[in-house]
Amino acid sequence: MAIEIEHKYLVSGDEYRHLACGKHEIRQGFLSRDPERTVRVRIRDNEAFITIKGKGQGAAHPEFEYSIPMDDALQMLSLCQPPIIEKTRYIVLHEGNRWEVDEFHGHREGLILAELEVPSEDYTFPLPSFVGREVTGQPQYYNSAM
Repeated sequence: MAIEIEHKYLVSGDEYRHLACGKHEIRQGFLSRDPERTVRVRIRDNEAFITIKGKGQGAAHPEFEYSIPMDDALQMLSLCQPPIIEKTRYIVLHEGNRWEVDEFHGHREGLILAELEVPSEDYTFPLPSFVGREVTGQPQYYNSAM
């Protein structure tokens, strides 16, 4: 079973934009928003994925992600429960860690979240200066709740 362990933070300031080594445009929707299991369809730039996430505890939860054909992803997005989430993702490397900073557009305009996937729950890491309050485990900040 694949396990994802991630920490999520609110972002303060826009310094991450200048530190970013990459950027992606993302559109995603949910075929299921059931808290026990979510099913997400995502288009990132010119790639498409389907992801199944199980309910987790704390920062860890089961996750399975697979590439799918773009035409299938576009059709699946039309089946998703509204709203479709649109965001720009910035990739920031900070002291050996890969941070993903998401700027949300549309109905969540103004929300900016930083996420860091870690190899274990006891992994320690330094916070970049743009990282604010931790919101890991707070359901209102799950993409499936937006």
